[in-house]
Amino acid sequence: MKNIWFLVLILSLVACNPNIAQPNVAPTIKVAAAADLTNAFKEIGEQFKKETGIDVTFIFGSSGQLAEQIKQGAPFDIFASANVEYVDELVHEHIAIEQTKNIYAFGRIGLAVKEGVAVTSLQDVVKQEVKKVAIANPDHAPYGLAAKQALQKAGLWEQVEPKLVYGKNIADTLTYVESGNVEAAIVALALMKDHHLPFYLIDEHMHEPIQQAIVIVKQTKHEKEADKFIEFLQGPTGTSIMKKYGFIIPEEK
Repeated sequence: MKNIWFLVLILSLVACNPNIAQPNVAPTIKVAAAADLTNAFKEIGEQFKKETGIDVTFIFGSSGQLAEQIKQGAPFDIFASANVEYVDELVHEHIAIEQTKNIYAFGRIGLAVKEGVAVTSLQDVVKQEVKKVAIANPDHAPYGLAAKQALQKAGLWEQVEPKLVYGKNIADTLTYVESGNVEAAIVALALMKDHHLPFYLIDEHMHEPIQQAIVIVKQTKHEKEADKFIEFLQGPTGTSIMKKYGFIIPEEK
């Protein structure tokens, strides 16, 4: 019994006295990341923690909406956008640290198709049997903008527009075809690894390059750890994982 009270006394003294050394605990960094990165970044985050001991929390969404949240003061340490322009906006408004900006990947889009639907190319989405087509909202989702550009370049936009269903982000868009609510969806290649749905790449010349950029948010209290994450992302392990999910690494472009 005396030993228990002695232990309680010691713990109370440690908690009340800031001068008593506390064990070093690595902080958790928060990364606002474009939805196309969901699978790749989850894997990278696990490997990063194994190597550094630093935990990472990811919040996935459309790049435009995440950028707006950061402008409103959302407590993120890093912003990984699917479009460099959203990063440039934050740098221009002195919300992100310009020296930490990096182009980390180029993305690809393609058609994910409901089982049994005769769609194998972009031109097929005008078929009568294709009642609905999903794309991410092009107003704030870079992959949605690329989808719109591809449809416009193919001369299909006016025919397809009445059929369109808009997802909040590219991951949300994929759920429409997974659930069978649409016959086809234009989605990110990065989300289709090991997926059961038929998938057909769209020629990358049909849209502007999906140039993805990352930057550290100026309000961070963990700049050193955030910098380590970006370094890891662009190192051998990070780039290997990114390539596995279909991303093109800038130096290989």
